[in-house]
Amino acid sequence: MDEHYIELSKSPIRFDAGSQLTNVFFDDSNKQIFAVRSGGATGVIVKGPTEDAVISFCMNDRGTIRSIKFSPDNKVLAVQRRENAVEFICFQGDQPQLQEIIVHQIKALVYGFVWVHAREVAIISNSSIEIFTVSPEKRQVRTVKSLNIGIKWFAWCADSNIALICSTDNNTLVPILIKQKSITKLPKLEMNECNSDVQESKVTLGQVYGTMSIFLLQVSADGMMEVDVYLLNGPGLAPRKCHVLRLGHVGRFAINTVDNLIVVHHQASASSLLFDIALPGEESSNGVIYHTPITPGRSIRPFALKLPSLSPDGQSMQCELYSIPWVLFQPNIVIDARLGCMWYLNLNLEPLCTLITDRMRLTEFLLQRSSGKQVLLKMLRQMVDENYNGTSLPVLETIFNKINKIYASWVQLELHTQTAQPSNVKTIPKLPPSPKVLIEQHDMLAYVFQPIAEREYTETILIHYLHSLNKHNIAAQEDLSKLIISELIRNRNFDTLRRLVSYSLLLESKPIACFLLSHSNVDAAISQIALDMLSKIGAHDIIIEVLLGQGKIIDALRLAGNSKNNETISARKFLEAAQKTNDDLIFHSVFKFFQMRNLRQRGTMDFLKTEQCGEFVQYYSNLYPNELSA
Repeated sequence: MDEHYIELSKSPIRFDAGSQLTNVFFDDSNKQIFAVRSGGATGVIVKGPTEDAVISFCMNDRGTIRSIKFSPDNKVLAVQRRENAVEFICFQGDQPQLQEIIVHQIKALVYGFVWVHAREVAIISNSSIEIFTVSPEKRQVRTVKSLNIGIKWFAWCADSNIALICSTDNNTLVPILIKQKSITKLPKLEMNECNSDVQESKVTLGQVYGTMSIFLLQVSADGMMEVDVYLLNGPGLAPRKCHVLRLGHVGRFAINTVDNLIVVHHQASASSLLFDIALPGEESSNGVIYHTPITPGRSIRPFALKLPSLSPDGQSMQCELYSIPWVLFQPNIVIDARLGCMWYLNLNLEPLCTLITDRMRLTEFLLQRSSGKQVLLKMLRQMVDENYNGTSLPVLETIFNKINKIYASWVQLELHTQTAQPSNVKTIPKLPPSPKVLIEQHDMLAYVFQPIAEREYTETILIHYLHSLNKHNIAAQEDLSKLIISELIRNRNFDTLRRLVSYSLLLESKPIACFLLSHSNVDAAISQIALDMLSKIGAHDIIIEVLLGQGKIIDALRLAGNSKNNETISARKFLEAAQKTNDDLIFHSVFKFFQMRNLRQRGTMDFLKTEQCGEFVQYYSNLYPNELSA
């Protein structure tokens, strides 16, 4: 059985491995990896974020490179060689204009720099954060914003444009939002005095469920390691410790985020622990939720790296997982500079279905995963397969409610968007983003319900799903209504069918009513249920046809007489149906009805030739010869 729920991307981005001649750098903003080869001229090969995105060029060897990053549009390259200066090299196409290097020197110790716009870079030093505009055409760098603050070290979250700095003022951790032409100092972290002095190596920044998160690796009271999760919940609010991840290990750890899961890698045991802060924790204290791993730790799936070979089959080698040369970047990047490989870490959901035995907890988990839909449908299909014995019905009912709660919210958002703007506005309203997992009725039909049609327990499951839809104000669609009707008729459960129609739980439409009528030969009750539905939707024309077909001519005539179109109903249709009953009294009543209508409309009882009622006039004359002659 495959129990590897974390795996490396099948095709890693390959680059020149680190060596005495080659240094490797990574830019986590652009997801680009730089292999810089020294000696004579400096050769640089840039790859990422995909294997086919490659830039290759040479630079003059002006000293050892400490950091190197492209602007977001790859038009300006920033290089730090000295501790107090950053140089900018403009590019024409994919080649540097080496004669136009701009060197910017500051009076401080530069810790690093980040691009915040195509031509704006933030330089973070031991005494300030400054945003500079780089003007290649003027060959100058100009300050546009600055913040003076003593800094010991900083970490950068490219997804949130937030730098977390460790201030020299009492070692406090302060998040700072750095955007184009703006630097905003946010409230400092609310930390206990005992863990206020945090080392840079213990801090990881990332985003979880769209919220900027700060992960601090700490030692718990029992000597084991844990991760304190601080969430930046909004402007003006201090990042607060909201969750604690109990690791149950000691040693060296590294953190990734994959599909809103926090993945904590433990080197000593060569295993990865999954945490989902959206799930209920083991316990809660003072507003902090404590979590244990979703499942026991498992290793990343073994990876075989293909080696260059002259043979057509090629050769491969097993990569050492969790090796010392591994360096992890956010959100899901693993780099092995010794092998010259950059992978993306991916989630494999299938094994989790066997490892997480609590089906309701598994449902909550899968509803939050971007690829959880098919896995969740497969789980539901397995729950209602041949081994179904009824004991899982309460669990199914709860799962239906969780699915339909999301479904109902999506329907409401969609309706609100469609009705939010006047109809004369030409622009089409933008639909709200779909939830991670949206399971609609047609999904349940195709993957769960139709495969179990005509089984002993299918009706019960369908009725529970229907009640869940109704609970969340979702109307049953045509195909689901037809399947429920078929199961009720197959089980001859006409009372339930009547109640569902009476309370409008099934789709009320002409096609559904006609579907009911098509089964009227099974039992007379079905025909009456169909008529009740037709009456509710005002489909009098179909009711009249049904009544005529059943020989209930007077009932049909009474309904037609009360309808809005009573002056245009076909006399021939009613007279022909009345004649077929072989009941002279019925024919007499129908004939007199239309005679009176003719008199009211035209002042004469005679029928028009276009009505084609001559044969019925003759038939009436034969029945009552004295009446017409008079």
